[in-house]
Amino acid sequence: MKRLLGIIICIVLVIFTAKGCLQADTPEIHTDKQITPDIKEITYPSDNINVTIDNVDYIQSQAPVGKFGGELILSVIGEGPKTFNPCNTKDATSSAMAGMLYDGLLTTDAKNGKVVPLLAKSYSIDGNDYIINLRRGIKWSDGKPITVDDVMYTYEEIVFKGLGNPSITDSMKIDGKLPVLTKVDDYTVKFTTQKPFAPFLRQLSYPIVPKHYFKPYSDKGASVFNAFLNTNTNPKSIVSNGAFKLKEYVAAQRVVFEKNPHYYKINLKNQRLPYLDKVVYLIVGDTNNEILKFEAKEIDVIGLKGNTVAAYKEREANSDYTIFNLGANNGTLFLAINLNDRADKNGKYYVDSVKQKWFRNKEFRKAIDLAVDRKNMVQNIAFGVAEPLYTAESINSIYLNKNIKGHEADKKHALKLLENQGFTLKNKKLYDKQGNLVQFDLYTNAGNLEREALGVVIKQDLEDLGMKVNFKPIEFNSLVNKLTNTYDWDMVIMGLTGSPLEPHDGKNVWTSKGTLHLFNMNVPVNQRLEWEKELDEIFEQGALKITFEDRKPLYDRYQEIIYEENPVIYLYSSKQIYAIRKKIKNVFPSALNGLLYNLDELYIEN
Repeated sequence: MKRLLGIIICIVLVIFTAKGCLQADTPEIHTDKQITPDIKEITYPSDNINVTIDNVDYIQSQAPVGKFGGELILSVIGEGPKTFNPCNTKDATSSAMAGMLYDGLLTTDAKNGKVVPLLAKSYSIDGNDYIINLRRGIKWSDGKPITVDDVMYTYEEIVFKGLGNPSITDSMKIDGKLPVLTKVDDYTVKFTTQKPFAPFLRQLSYPIVPKHYFKPYSDKGASVFNAFLNTNTNPKSIVSNGAFKLKEYVAAQRVVFEKNPHYYKINLKNQRLPYLDKVVYLIVGDTNNEILKFEAKEIDVIGLKGNTVAAYKEREANSDYTIFNLGANNGTLFLAINLNDRADKNGKYYVDSVKQKWFRNKEFRKAIDLAVDRKNMVQNIAFGVAEPLYTAESINSIYLNKNIKGHEADKKHALKLLENQGFTLKNKKLYDKQGNLVQFDLYTNAGNLEREALGVVIKQDLEDLGMKVNFKPIEFNSLVNKLTNTYDWDMVIMGLTGSPLEPHDGKNVWTSKGTLHLFNMNVPVNQRLEWEKELDEIFEQGALKITFEDRKPLYDRYQEIIYEENPVIYLYSSKQIYAIRKKIKNVFPSALNGLLYNLDELYIEN
């Protein structure tokens, strides 16, 4: 599923080679085709293997044996996590924090994108049946065994009932029906889908939670469950299964994780991982503070943006850090236009008829698209460390529609389109045919300096057309409430996480009933726009096509629709460039999974 990318990027990428009647739905992704020369020479460890010791099924890391102890200090921009409940995260920071605590059945091989077992020891596919064999002898952080009952509970009582964030529930449905689960024994479970379903194994990366800890809260309904594991929770009470468990949370200051003594991964000497005693996330507020803390050696890793890249690269040879360029970002950065009816403070919906006529006018949206100067943004905001983006798929997506070439900014053409729709430019101000001044609000999340800079540039681009733009950076939670509850917004600069391997992750964005269908939420089925109906059909059929060759034309078409209709106007893709202290070892950067996907294998060489 896609999440609002208000703070950081947290991506789950899964791809598989299926058996039986299913074929591989995408070609194998080789690192030499996916990464830049900066990491092309990285030698990756061999694949992890299963090792059984004293009746416990461990994962054995094939990475070089490291040293135990020490702490890794990272940073997060913004206000910090909103919850530690992995089933109820709606922003990328909360998702990342909860992801430290909870593993799923399957995960992604960072080298090639293949699905690999995690809590599962193995899996197989027989027609529409997906058989998962759970590791035996592994435990929750409180020492209790992890069994199939936890898997059954997670899916049947949380996912299938739509508790927490319902995005995964929607994306698992085929013809409106969810998979059927069957408990084969205490360590084997079978998922049966209605039809062959290409994205299904990817969805089994969903975090498995402890039944004995979660059930008393889920039994009390959605409101109680959604408040469960909030940021006021006593860290010592949290039961988890990841490499780390929560030790401390201090609001607006830090989140501290400590190693889980019951983690099920070991090194080549059969010693239990992780190596690190602690992982600390400092909550730094904004990117300027983050840079200051990295310069002061208070944090160990930083994502580099814009004009900082050249300076850090110049100093690299005589520094204590190494820079890695992982290529284009997997997320998307965009300007969205509100086609929704609005809701008042009593929850009643109404139509802002003046603005609605503008925003629902395809030529008006196209004029905005033509006015946005992406190359200027790349040059002056990203300082060249980005590429213009014109499609709903990221630049490195294997489903990218390469026939969409984009266009130069053209304000003269934009004004011509507006004139053809009855708009008039008088004294450098734009009026509609009824004489209304074209003015509206533009939002983004405060504290994200890149987006605030984009807001200033877009405001100027649109004011060149005579539009009056009120640019309003606001706190992220307030912004999310506007986007997903009241619909009281006009335009917004925002980002979403994404997968370069699976377009179905965007179902909750592009289908009319999706929980992140930002531009036209809460619309009755019979009032969908014609192109929204086509998007619904594409995402329904795309999941049922099994081969990459059969799926690609459908996902090409969805990108064409977004490019033609412009409910969302894409801006650019930044490069993933990181600086990491040289003392951190077992770093194996991945264009698919990023820099720190293998925290359990990292160690500090003093």
